[in-house]
Amino acid sequence: MAIKDILPQLRSDRGLTQQELANKLYVTRQAVSRWETGETTPNVDMIKLLAVTLGVPVGVLLEMPEHFCQSCGMPIADPAIQGTEADGSPSGDYCKWCYQDGSYTYETDLDNMIESCAPYMAEHTGMSHDQAVSLMGAMLPNLKRWKKD
Repeated sequence: MAIKDILPQLRSDRGLTQQELANKLYVTRQAVSRWETGETTPNVDMIKLLAVTLGVPVGVLLEMPEHFCQSCGMPIADPAIQGTEADGSPSGDYCKWCYQDGSYTYETDLDNMIESCAPYMAEHTGMSHDQAVSLMGAMLPNLKRWKKD
């Protein structure tokens, strides 16, 4: 779902007017209105701030595919790139590069995962490397592999 489709509902659910949300974000009411109509889209840093302000994971505000790797965040649109469980069945949660035969394919930490995946995200989305790092830094900690309960 696009930001323009979800933002008005999230704002309304929290009892905020466009002006009140704008005040919390230090932007104009018109900026919020343009995001909600789809005239413009907030940048990565503003999406992160929106997520914090509205109390939702960053992924809620992004047009995320239905299925994506719960380790690296890569969309899993093609079943051929799904990882596998120990019994050989497809993993619904991980890509084949992160997970095979019921375990992770390599040991890494969150920071190294972000640094190794950001160039691919930047290349395939058109965002800068720094924007990709920033976005992944907000998204990946909420994925199953990295989530701290």
